[in-house]
Amino acid sequence: MSNMRFETNVEETHTAIKLLEDKLDARISALLKGEFIALNAAGTRNIILNLEQVKYADSSGLSAILTANRLCSTAGGALVLSNLSSHVEKLIKISQLNTVLNILPTEEEAREAVYMMELENEITAAGAEEDPETFK
Repeated sequence: MSNMRFETNVEETHTAIKLLEDKLDARISALLKGEFIALNAAGTRNIILNLEQVKYADSSGLSAILTANRLCSTAGGALVLSNLSSHVEKLIKISQLNTVLNILPTEEEAREAVYMMELENEITAAGAEEDPETFK
């Protein structure tokens, strides 16, 4: 069984994962899915996936990303991809997943986007508590 190299940074609004692999393929994707499922089970709603070092991805890699996207959105959060290489970006566009996935150029922008989403959720929840009729 091979290991997957990655860094995890848990913050208040999200967990950031930086994949330290040059390929996101069948060898890695099952391990990555497992990591996403564990984070989701632990209550993580928002994941930022930094793919800066990934130069190649295949369909199993995209499948792992889609799993994370589904887990996050079901939990009321979001998956945000950042720092995509040109190959990975092309693969996502060819697969037409750029319409489904949240993609931002940098991890910093992804962090800000997640923060804003969480703020909007809090404001909406607070508004619904104050005036339940408005949010029906």
